[in-house]
Amino acid sequence: MSIIKYILVVVWSISSINAQEYDTIIWQEGSKLTWEDFKGKPPLKDRAAATTASGITYRYSASQVGGKMEVDFRVSTYFYPQKSWYQPSLCDSVILGHEQLHFDISELYARKLKDRLNAREYSKNIKAEVHKIYKEVVEELNIFQNKYDSETNFSRDKEKQNLWEIKIHKMLH
Repeated sequence: MSIIKYILVVVWSISSINAQEYDTIIWQEGSKLTWEDFKGKPPLKDRAAATTASGITYRYSASQVGGKMEVDFRVSTYFYPQKSWYQPSLCDSVILGHEQLHFDISELYARKLKDRLNAREYSKNIKAEVHKIYKEVVEELNIFQNKYDSETNFSRDKEKQNLWEIKIHKMLH
């Protein structure tokens, strides 16, 4: 059996990162990855079937109004084609579904990030406060991604894979 690897590319921004400067695919409801989206080259002698590189970006604008910080957040989820790869001889639609779910899980945690960022008030030390929340969410995301791979045995346990697909679909809707 092949092994599937997942890489989380974490990118953050305080002011104005333009993810469109990179070759990226933004997560969109109803859009699905295809093998053509995986443009990276598999490392030589790597036993993994595929690797998904995705990440969460954020930016915000803040102003002080009447002694209170007013903040507007933008949080996005991206797939990085040049950092994602697959080995055609080892891959099928089940593995592609598994990789898609890694991207969907990143979107789920992007939403959690936005909710947490919007749920609190900020001081003049907003940069550090926002970054701390971001790091906490990314740590939770990594734990969740690892749990997904472990429980599905990297998509080999088809019953568990199906249960995870249902679970994540419900969480996104």
